[in-house]
Amino acid sequence: MNESPFCSATDHAISRRQLLGAAATATGVGGLGGLLEPVVAEELRKNDKQVLFVWLDGGMSQLESWDPKPNTQFGGPYRAIPTSVPGIHIGELLPHTAKQMHHLSIVRSVHTQDNSHSAGVGRINRGDPKNRGVVYPYFGSAVAKLLGPTSTGLPPYCWVKPYSGGFKTEHSGFLPAKYGALAFGDAKPPENLLLNEAVSLEQNQARNDLRRMFNERFTQNRRRDWADANSYVFDVADTLMKRMDLFDESTISERDKDRYGRHALGRHMLMGRRLLEAGVRFVKVNSYHWDSHGDNFNACESLIPQFDQPFAALLEDLAEREMLDNVLVIAISEFGRTPKINSHVGRDHWPEAWSVAMGGGGIKRGHVVGRTNKLGTFVETEEHDIGHLFHTWFRALDVPEEKMEYINEGQPLPVAHEECHAIEELLG
Repeated sequence: MNESPFCSATDHAISRRQLLGAAATATGVGGLGGLLEPVVAEELRKNDKQVLFVWLDGGMSQLESWDPKPNTQFGGPYRAIPTSVPGIHIGELLPHTAKQMHHLSIVRSVHTQDNSHSAGVGRINRGDPKNRGVVYPYFGSAVAKLLGPTSTGLPPYCWVKPYSGGFKTEHSGFLPAKYGALAFGDAKPPENLLLNEAVSLEQNQARNDLRRMFNERFTQNRRRDWADANSYVFDVADTLMKRMDLFDESTISERDKDRYGRHALGRHMLMGRRLLEAGVRFVKVNSYHWDSHGDNFNACESLIPQFDQPFAALLEDLAEREMLDNVLVIAISEFGRTPKINSHVGRDHWPEAWSVAMGGGGIKRGHVVGRTNKLGTFVETEEHDIGHLFHTWFRALDVPEEKMEYINEGQPLPVAHEECHAIEELLG
């Protein structure tokens, strides 16, 4: 997590798809160039819902992005620019995304509760259900559980992030550990993934058969959660060994590298697209260092363009590949930034009035929901908490009503706060 010198250390405490899989393996997903092969594109048009969840850790400033207030007391130095949707303006640091606005909608009436990273990150990722004495799963784990994996055998929940990767079971909450996130640090494959040259495929198969037998014997008369997660990791590794092309950057065209940007977030967003194309159910892409308590405007001038370029390219590509009807795209932080500029020329944490952008599968496009006041300090229309967004996203993903709750040790648990509701204006 981003560590700002203006935040305390405690605040930061921390089978339909088979055709697609075969075709992608044969051609190499990363080398598909401008458009997918027609047979693959047709399969993608028919496939199940997927999610791209872009997490801007630390808190992106809504005033420099989705809800600009130029020429006001707290508006800052940047203009609002027109977009591809008449009447909708966003910050001038998002020129590429402005051209893709017809694929997006913005909720400018987000009002949440927590102004600390340690509380806000968990609350936003989990949807803030009522306290029922259990730790709820992150959105990616919830989608993996409620919608299940695709038939490619690829893990249902992948996380592309800077720094270290690995299997992150803590995201699964009270769900079985296998619903955690498989994180690819810096878009790289897990360490030691490939077989040692001294081990043949036949020997590897024999070892896996023996492991499964021992696991089955061990789980008799015991809880299966952790043993199942252990088996799941081995099975996923087996699948990933067959899909090393996903991590081969030499198969990416120079044009795509330029379009997405050759910085870390550009490479990671491009990896997110490739994982979606390959059939991963839920892809989370992380960006850090958005906690602009000091020098906010220079920070935004550096960070927002690094988000804008690959985010717009990804929207354009999903639309071109006719995948956008099936892929729910979300760009979100744990909160927004204060309208008032502090003595360090920064903006502090502000959950009271901020914005979330989304589009794609199940979401109406080219809309703005809600409004803040002239200074951007508070929401003037109906306030929407993260529970409203979770209800909206699950509806957009066509989660059946009978699946809109978990069963944990016989106890029914709602997927999001039951006093919240879906934002109907957003649903197509």
